[in-house]
Amino acid sequence: MSDIAENFRKVRDRIERAAVECGRAPSEIVLLAITKTFPVETISLAIAAGQRRFGENRVQEAESKIPHLRAVPGLEWHLVGHLQSNKAPRAAQLFDAIHSVDSVKVAAKLSQSCLDMRKQVSVLLQVDLGKEPTKSGADPADAWSILESASALTGVRFDGLMTIPPYFENPELARPYFAALRELRDSLESEHTGCLGRRHLSMGMSHDFEVAIQEGATIVRLGTALFGERA
Repeated sequence: MSDIAENFRKVRDRIERAAVECGRAPSEIVLLAITKTFPVETISLAIAAGQRRFGENRVQEAESKIPHLRAVPGLEWHLVGHLQSNKAPRAAQLFDAIHSVDSVKVAAKLSQSCLDMRKQVSVLLQVDLGKEPTKSGADPADAWSILESASALTGVRFDGLMTIPPYFENPELARPYFAALRELRDSLESEHTGCLGRRHLSMGMSHDFEVAIQEGATIVRLGTALFGERA
């Protein structure tokens, strides 16, 4: 318990320091604890350390964890991994927010699933800035056409953008990707006010989140810095 609690304390201090150094309020930044591969017991230790927002990469893995923690008040569950349209009904049932919508097809399937459950889910448009074949995401040039086509879908609410840049040992090399996502958000909002709701930027992981905060991240997705290396 002490190790995880201390990790959370250190990370929160780093988030606060990074925000203050670039003139932002620390309260603008959401810490999303990524629990991929970590068991319910580890998540419970994070909850005891005061964490309430958690992210999972896969619907199937989330199904084995989230039901065991439903009794804990105030938890939020976010899907950050790729979402296939055939998994949309299960994702709609499990998650409060989904960061990985990358097409109108997925948005439509998710919206209908949410409407069937009489709920609305906050979603982010995942944008592919790194052009890596192993990663998903919409082409930046297609962002507005997707948002426009999905604007009539009432089961989902687009609240911002997400990206996963290439991995670099030197986090400074990720800065152009974070800046590009911020510029895309600002451009979309300037031309189509309100199209991105809360205007979130989900970007930055354990090795580069401070650079992401400097470039405008509002949600940082951290696993290793909080829980240690995955098996």
